[in-house]
Amino acid sequence: MPTPVVSSRAPAAAESEATPRLLVIDDDPKLCRLVGTYLEPLGFQVEAVHNGPDGLKAALETAPDAVLLDVMLPGMDGFAVLQGIRAHSNVPVLMLTARGEEQDRVRGLESGADDYLPKTFTTRELLARLRAVLRRSGPTDLVNTEAALINGPLRLQPSDRTAFLHDAPLELTALEFDLLLSLIKACGRVRSREQLLADVTGREYDVFDRSVDVHISMLRQKLGDNPKQPDFIRTIRSVGYLMIRH
Repeated sequence: MPTPVVSSRAPAAAESEATPRLLVIDDDPKLCRLVGTYLEPLGFQVEAVHNGPDGLKAALETAPDAVLLDVMLPGMDGFAVLQGIRAHSNVPVLMLTARGEEQDRVRGLESGADDYLPKTFTTRELLARLRAVLRRSGPTDLVNTEAALINGPLRLQPSDRTAFLHDAPLELTALEFDLLLSLIKACGRVRSREQLLADVTGREYDVFDRSVDVHISMLRQKLGDNPKQPDFIRTIRSVGYLMIRH
């Protein structure tokens, strides 16, 4: 099984923030030790679980700030674990997939993963992805007084990261909320896939990266939006997506 590439030098210090707790669910003890060795000096608490059932139990009972989840696990695969987590929690989940396994990446995103990493990830890439999902899911800055964004029956409140459709709350992951926020802020204007990916993950878009499309599909399901006759999110062929103005 591939292991992450360990950088020769780690960042000098962690960001000044509350100690984030990372749950690693992976049956490779060496990988788990490497993740802990790299992240713990940077202020993370790292717990490792090596099978699916115990991983799901730990994710629901210990309330970690983020989960690093392998696809191939004994007892219960990563997709089943993710579905079990999503039935009860919106904790950010990074899926670990084999290099080039687009099917696993897409399936993970469709099941509610926030992002994915190849099994050959570098520790610096892991740190960057973790910080990105933690920023999206962390407590809102108390000085943020941005007004609600309203488009017909859809309402987003950035200050507490809540969303409502016809006054009913929408259960969105942190990434889905940021994607919807990017679209509603540009209501009536096209946002390219490159712009959307930069908005919600801070990383560059790869022409083979289907993560934006998968998350848009999940958002449409939660909005009850028919992609052929959309009420909210319109596909602009070969370009990106547009929030229809109400």
